[in-house]
Amino acid sequence: MPLAAYEPFVGPEAIDEIVRLAVKLEGKVVQHVNSTLDGGGVAEILHRMVPLMRQLGIDARWNVIKGRQSFFRTTKKFHNAIQGRPQEIRTREFSTILDPSKGDIDEYLNADFIVIHDPQPISLVSKRTDGQGNWIWRCHIDVSEPPEAVWDFIQDFAIQYDAVIFTAPAFAQHLPVPQHFIAPSIDPLSTKNRDLPQHEIDGVLDRLGIPRDKPIITQISRFDHFKDPVGVIRVFRELRAEVDCRLVLAGGTASDDPESDEVVADVLAQAAGDNDIHVLLLPPDSDTEINALQRASTVIVQKSLKEGFGLTVTEAMWKRKPVVATTVGGIVLQVKDGYSGVLCSSIEEVVAAVKQILLDPSYAQRLGENARDHVRQNFLITRHLRDYLTLFLSLQ
Repeated sequence: MPLAAYEPFVGPEAIDEIVRLAVKLEGKVVQHVNSTLDGGGVAEILHRMVPLMRQLGIDARWNVIKGRQSFFRTTKKFHNAIQGRPQEIRTREFSTILDPSKGDIDEYLNADFIVIHDPQPISLVSKRTDGQGNWIWRCHIDVSEPPEAVWDFIQDFAIQYDAVIFTAPAFAQHLPVPQHFIAPSIDPLSTKNRDLPQHEIDGVLDRLGIPRDKPIITQISRFDHFKDPVGVIRVFRELRAEVDCRLVLAGGTASDDPESDEVVADVLAQAAGDNDIHVLLLPPDSDTEINALQRASTVIVQKSLKEGFGLTVTEAMWKRKPVVATTVGGIVLQVKDGYSGVLCSSIEEVVAAVKQILLDPSYAQRLGENARDHVRQNFLITRHLRDYLTLFLSLQ
């Protein structure tokens, strides 16, 4: 999609600023590295960000690390521990994190800017040689309260980078290297976020077997313990006792998350026999389906226990949907309580908030309009792109 196509959303001045910044980086090589090509917000952003950088004359590249099953089991334990879920991590498991740095990866680490995303590939910096580009660790998760042993291990690598990016100051740890704060973003022109005609929305719901005879409450997330899909079912059952409605739990899995199948099985068991609960395990190329589900929903719920940011919240807000979410992580950057959505800290609060929205359409509309404007100002990919370009220029 040409950069000029974003002008109706952000204005010509924002586009001109990006072009002026990019001119100073023309021909530079930017290498992104993460742990999966699909599933989760990091991959989703890179699918849109890398082509835009290339369009601007920057040689942007994206590679995915390869690891054994033991590597991804351990990195998932790290992720769980950082998010506050007790984990037993044996001493020998720490060494498995070094697996990707032992591979033949020199070719794609020869760049002007090497952006390493999240803890999984953090040890790649150990392959660094003198004069080899600027290394940036982009941490998408909240590391404000990690277990000491896990953070000590991560920190030993983090301090070898030239800069570290966190989503917000509240997610960060003190480090003796420059820190930058860049929030994630959505692309308003992507398949997942573009406008859809009603007949296309209806066609998707017909295909997925979701009737539109009553209000639809939806949570769209990877099937992950920290997204608490079982808790959403509890919310729904309490809510349905007062207001007739349907629940849609839709999402996929990630190749770097070995626990996904367990979560799916748990959700299916909890939903068994309830015709008002629709559990949809969607493949990675389901952007149109997600778009239609969000637009067809009356309320979007995001009942995360921990959350790095929550791009599905941003997506729903962009579609003018009232969002009810928990007060965790990056959600609090997006949802201004009572203005662009509703923030809650318990199942009872979620039930009450969704009920109020269902019973007061004018309130729902007001939340949705405010949400759209908040996303336009803060969480579109053009702002994200500008932030990256500014950071690269500061490191030259």
